[in-house]
Amino acid sequence: MDPGPCEDADPVFQQPTHTPDPNPQEDIWSLVKRDIGNLAAADLGQITHAVKRRLKMPQYRPEVIHGCLTNTGLVPKA
Repeated sequence: MDPGPCEDADPVFQQPTHTPDPNPQEDIWSLVKRDIGNLAAADLGQITHAVKRRLKMPQYRPEVIHGCLTNTGLVPKA
């Protein structure tokens, strides 16, 4: 008997729909993208300036970083 077309094929593995470990960088970028979502920039320089300014914001607001780390289990003990 002839093998069917699927019998000699490589196995197919289902990949997870999301990353198993939360990534705090995704939360930071989400905040940046949310802030510049309605930015009407005239050129790339304005966009670059806005992104850099938004990325500096968490450096001065530790509660923002703490909020991004809560889902990862990486929150330092106080």
